[in-house]
Amino acid sequence: MEKILIVDDSPIQADFLKSILRGDYDVSIANVAEEGLQCAKDGGFSLVLLDIVMPGMDGFVLLKKLQEEVVTKHTPVILITSLEDEESEERGLTLGAVDYIRKPFREAIVRARVNTHLKLHSYRAQIERQAMVDQLTGVANRRRYDVCCQSKWQDAIRLGAPISLCMFDIDNFKTYNDTFGHPAGDRVLAEVARTVNQLLRRSTDFFARYGGEEFVAILLGDEAKTAFQYVKKIRESVEERNIPHSHQVSKWVTVSVGGVTVCPQSGDSYETYLKIADTMLYDAKRFGRNQVVWSNEHMEQMREK
Repeated sequence: MEKILIVDDSPIQADFLKSILRGDYDVSIANVAEEGLQCAKDGGFSLVLLDIVMPGMDGFVLLKKLQEEVVTKHTPVILITSLEDEESEERGLTLGAVDYIRKPFREAIVRARVNTHLKLHSYRAQIERQAMVDQLTGVANRRRYDVCCQSKWQDAIRLGAPISLCMFDIDNFKTYNDTFGHPAGDRVLAEVARTVNQLLRRSTDFFARYGGEEFVAILLGDEAKTAFQYVKKIRESVEERNIPHSHQVSKWVTVSVGGVTVCPQSGDSYETYLKIADTMLYDAKRFGRNQVVWSNEHMEQMREK
């Protein structure tokens, strides 16, 4: 059920609005603007109905604050007001409100406008999710990775936690494509991505297609040895899928993985450590493929073989 937040200093008006909507939606009420801001940030609402005239922080100021918050800036806001002047309406729409509902409320108008904007919000969210997914493999795409990697890095700095960056590459993939054709190669990419993604299910794990036959994973909270062993099991799981390869290079499709674990400090560069992970991947290829090569923050290397 969609969640709606009503922010109105009049309990009578707020309760009346809730009575119109509560049969179809999960409706919450805040009678103070500051409370409304906190509820909106914490509650995961799909729509906010916001009164303009409130003591202290008015609806315009609260609307501006909602637009500035990362977690609420895309939440649609409908202003509710008894004001009749065009200047107020123009100001609200300029600040980012999606619509206006005037008092006294007409129940059919309230339901229609709320329903319309919830549908638009749902459609927009669906489009945005699709834009962040690699259509071939179904995992996060490069665009989403570019957004998430710095966020994960900053989380590690803030928490003082270790973070692991790892690069996966399908071994001899060009040979596979040349032997079996690109449609078969696409199926391999999807199968490898699915296998790895099924094992990276912790809330702190992130996995994406980096480009071509390369994938990238970010693991938060594990020490180097733990991350190394975890990724080693993932590599083994890919091999155990027993996807036939060209016998001239390998019996089964396998992956090589390079990674690094570090406890980053403010000022450290994410890109520097991603390059180290990429160097570890190069070493995994150089040492014979189908293996994991890892580095800790002291540049001490761990190898499978």
